[in-house]
Amino acid sequence: MRVPKVQMATLSIQNVCKSFGSVEVVHGASIDVPDRAFVVLVGPSGCGKSTLLRLIAGLEDITSGTITIDGVAVNALAAKDRDIAMVFQNYALYPHMTVFENMSFQMKIKGRPRKEIIAKVEEVAATLGLSPFLKYYPRQLSGGQRQRVAMGRALVREPKVFLFDEPLSNIDANLRAQLRAEIRSLQLRLRITTVYVTHDQLEAMTMGDQIVVMRDGKVEQIGTPLGVFDRPTNVFVAGFIGSPTMNLLEGSVFRAGDHTWIETAAGRLRLPENVTVSTGAKVVYGIRPAALVLSNDSTALRARIDNVEPTGELTQLHLTAGAEKLVVVFHGRPHFERGAEIRLLPVDSSAHLFDADSGKRLEPASESQAPLSSAFSRD
Repeated sequence: MRVPKVQMATLSIQNVCKSFGSVEVVHGASIDVPDRAFVVLVGPSGCGKSTLLRLIAGLEDITSGTITIDGVAVNALAAKDRDIAMVFQNYALYPHMTVFENMSFQMKIKGRPRKEIIAKVEEVAATLGLSPFLKYYPRQLSGGQRQRVAMGRALVREPKVFLFDEPLSNIDANLRAQLRAEIRSLQLRLRITTVYVTHDQLEAMTMGDQIVVMRDGKVEQIGTPLGVFDRPTNVFVAGFIGSPTMNLLEGSVFRAGDHTWIETAAGRLRLPENVTVSTGAKVVYGIRPAALVLSNDSTALRARIDNVEPTGELTQLHLTAGAEKLVVVFHGRPHFERGAEIRLLPVDSSAHLFDADSGKRLEPASESQAPLSSAFSRD
């Protein structure tokens, strides 16, 4: 099967701001998207990621800053002149048109020859597995098929840049996992520069070459999915990326005996050996659920099991330790009783430490923690 032709393109967003009246919703965002890369904008609802996507597409005017495609500024260009195709959350298909008519609509209004339109639509339909459905109407299709039609309508235009605005949020979980893989596979085959918006950090982790974590209109961190997971730059990123999320415990540093400790509401935790923090400092101690292990050590945290959630390959425990709530993940199916007490010890090399006031990372965690991220990627 021949892969439809696409154009190469780099995308650069430099110091872009967007205000609606007196309210600034994007604050100086700067992102460089390499040619053929798949970059995911991720963050909680209202963080500005969809607005930023609309600025790239030309559906909203930027207040300040510059957006360039292949080094050419597109700030003043209308959406139709930017050579960008966008797939929306609600598909935006014409209900009175067949699949063929939906996919060919833009080519038709541009006056392309009939033979060229047919050839292009059939080529893209074959790529997306839509060939049997060209005479169907959207109401006759499943949610996943409608999403493919929306993608096909964008692909027939042979755009330089592909934009996705939460395309899977209206689809059930099982189909979402399938389409996630299909979209990524398609992008790898087409090698088209892609920006994908989602609030689902699992989508971000499993799809992107790079992820851009946003909060309150600002870019918090840019990096590879595992790079961001393993070395979050601040408390927000640490608590947002990962499922289940990182355990974050506020505390103060003190010295006792031969060791430096952090006093938290969950109990005392030993300061990782590779970190230097002054006594009395206020910190946030972060530890992934998979980096807490059972231990009979006298320094281990005492925790009561509030709930047990077996998922087959993993067992997740919700715990109370002192005045804190913790989550722990074990591989396999170990037996635990609700209400029982266990003792846990963090893997020191996997600990993350942040300044309590600024929220910024104090010291990168050891590279030895990287394998723990594999627990996150389980679907």
